[in-house]
Amino acid sequence: MSESRPTRVLFVCLGNICRSPTAHGVFAALVKERGLEQQIRIDSCGTGDWHIGHAPDRRATAEAASRGYDLSPLRARQVQVSDFDDFDYILAMDKQNLADLKAMCPPDFAGHLGLFLPFDPEASVEEVPDPYYGGDEGFARVLDMVEAASEGLLREICGADTAR
Repeated sequence: MSESRPTRVLFVCLGNICRSPTAHGVFAALVKERGLEQQIRIDSCGTGDWHIGHAPDRRATAEAASRGYDLSPLRARQVQVSDFDDFDYILAMDKQNLADLKAMCPPDFAGHLGLFLPFDPEASVEEVPDPYYGGDEGFARVLDMVEAASEGLLREICGADTAR
């Protein structure tokens, strides 16, 4: 982490109503729990534009709330080229969104652009699946994955000594 400014993390999925706001809420809670709100800034967005201004999906919100996370203040927005200037970590939930981000990434971007789930060293897959068209169990699975990857991301940002 830089002493001069906060480390800035952006979570990205397709519509910014399921996976990326879940990651945003979970990671923000973890950062707050560890007393790192001044050192780490968090946001989320989608590559698509059809949910701009909408609250997270009610199923994502309900599953998150059942574990103590509050997604209610979050509103969907679409990724912008300026985000590459504003964030140090831009983390996609799946390979298609990562490809879309790479296509718009300026050549001088010096941050980390990649998938989110590999921050969980125990993950058996690389992508966080989109639960939108499935049942409630998909939202629980996404939350499990996001919680594990969030711990790994915090270790990456802070170093192993300060993450726990």
